[in-house]
Amino acid sequence: MAENKIIVGASLGNCVHVAGIYRFLSLAEEYQYTSYFLGPAIPINQLIQCIKEKKPQRVIVGYRLSDDSARTLFAELHQQLEENHLLDQSTYILSCTPALKPIAQSFGIFKYIFCGKESFDEILESIYQTTQDISLDKKYPSTLPERILIKKPFPLLRHHFGRPSLEETIHGVTQISLSKTIDVISLGPDQNAQEYFFEPKKMKADESGAGGVPIRSRNDLERIYAASRVGNYPLLRCYSGTNHLEDWAQLLFETIHIAWGAVPLTWYSQLDGRSQRSIKTAIAENQKAMQRYATLGVPLEVNESHQWSLRDAPDSVACAAFFLAAYNAKKAGAKYYIAQYMLNTPNGISPRADLAKMFAKKELIAPLQDENFTIFTQTRGGLAHFSTNMNIAKGQLGASTALGLVLKPDIIHVVGYSEADHLIYPHEIIESAEIVQGVIKDLLIDFPDWEMDQVILEEKERLINEARILLEAIKNIHQNADGDDPWVSPSTLARAIQKGILDAPHLLGNPQACGQVRTRIIKGVLRVVDQSGKIIEEKDRLKNFLES
Repeated sequence: MAENKIIVGASLGNCVHVAGIYRFLSLAEEYQYTSYFLGPAIPINQLIQCIKEKKPQRVIVGYRLSDDSARTLFAELHQQLEENHLLDQSTYILSCTPALKPIAQSFGIFKYIFCGKESFDEILESIYQTTQDISLDKKYPSTLPERILIKKPFPLLRHHFGRPSLEETIHGVTQISLSKTIDVISLGPDQNAQEYFFEPKKMKADESGAGGVPIRSRNDLERIYAASRVGNYPLLRCYSGTNHLEDWAQLLFETIHIAWGAVPLTWYSQLDGRSQRSIKTAIAENQKAMQRYATLGVPLEVNESHQWSLRDAPDSVACAAFFLAAYNAKKAGAKYYIAQYMLNTPNGISPRADLAKMFAKKELIAPLQDENFTIFTQTRGGLAHFSTNMNIAKGQLGASTALGLVLKPDIIHVVGYSEADHLIYPHEIIESAEIVQGVIKDLLIDFPDWEMDQVILEEKERLINEARILLEAIKNIHQNADGDDPWVSPSTLARAIQKGILDAPHLLGNPQACGQVRTRIIKGVLRVVDQSGKIIEEKDRLKNFLES
């Protein structure tokens, strides 16, 4: 039989401020508490009577008025709790102003005192912690699924980090960990490491530290991991490398206990110039890397869809690519899949069109989920979305976070407000995380459901239909010699890119791709157009591949 957990909340004395109490009770209900809200300005004797009757595990009270009144009130509360033998029967929590915190502490009533500066960890701990000596492995689990579960309903926060020197990065990882603001630190190695870690003689000395931390040895990774074993013991992950992806998977599993692997399907190839692998070779090797992560029991993310959107590909292409990414992850044997939804991409897309695209992606991959394939939702702001004006970028960070909450994320990939300008510093990561936390605190509980918006619904359905047309076109160019499944065949997928089924305007001139598709944002929606700017439906663009 499940434990009957009870929480009581009230504002005391002559204090009528109840918003914080009410929201805390709502949060506790997410953790299977039955809540009793007594209201504002409750006399202490009424609170005592309720505690006697309900026998709650948690009691949260609020007081936000003067110092002198607080002393009198807390003294009376302590006396009545003691006289009724209730002081040790419940965990008492106080919501107050920062000025009242030291006064409250002097009475020894409250295990937790919140005055608006607390981290999510502290708030959640006050709800679910049963003893003060809870072990670190239970407080900060070492696997992604456990972390997500223990922090519900709040999403995990992830941030990318890698400074141009190893020592600066190690120091920064410790600083971020101690702040307890980030749950997952994603290491960003420099391009030398990503491409040539396993072929160090090919590294270019003048490019050391370009774009990230210059990781050059297993010991470098082990030192970074050790630096993170403080604060909230964040999970670590790392870019997958653009060559030798299987070797990278094994290395990261052994050194930083990688929280999840992130591998593209068609990219890190001649398609984007981040390695010299042909598209067909890259797909085959990327699939082997997916299989390696799956064999190691590591969750998997396939970074594919937003790479197309960053190059102004049609939204139908982005949606089809999103499905192909998840489909290939499942075929590779992944048990846990992280579906990343990059918002604000391309620049200029309207919020409604953006959400319609994301809901279409969600619906397309939903049938893949079963008892052997769990999908986690990860949202993020667009890479090219942020201004180099720091104040504007902070506003954009808040806006993209709010938009992403509509998707009910398990993870928020925080894009720091300064990343459009320079490699981010630890203090900027912490500040960015706190901005995101502010949005979450205000909007997470009882946020309106935008999925039922008629405009969004109609655009979602259009994109789902067009993505399915595109997937059908890929099936139709499949050849028997290329295997049984066109959606995992390196030859077929490479052919789909070469023939322009999967296409983007920015690929024009790339001999590995087509690059002939044209797109424009029309009334906030990214559409395929002809040379005159007239909208083209996918059934017309791809008609030569649909008639076989």
